[in-house]
Amino acid sequence: MKTKKIPMRMCIACHEMKPKKEMLRVVKPKEGDVFIDYTGKAAGRGAYLCNNPECVKKLKKGRLLNKVFSSQIPPEVYERIEEDFFAEK
Repeated sequence: MKTKKIPMRMCIACHEMKPKKEMLRVVKPKEGDVFIDYTGKAAGRGAYLCNNPECVKKLKKGRLLNKVFSSQIPPEVYERIEEDFFAEK
């Protein structure tokens, strides 16, 4: 019996490889605002963030989405990610 391959993704804050299902995906479509993709299937460039509170703080402090998406990301997006992340816990 074959074992199913688990897709792994790297956290943009801590650079650790973790299973895709355990991570939060942030998407930037070609047109439109950056948003959190809870389905993991939205079209656009994706960046992954692990479920560690320190990573969320590092994301906001270092403005990591600006670097990953090579564009200006408004501060409201970082605040929304932080609110959503801590609301889940």
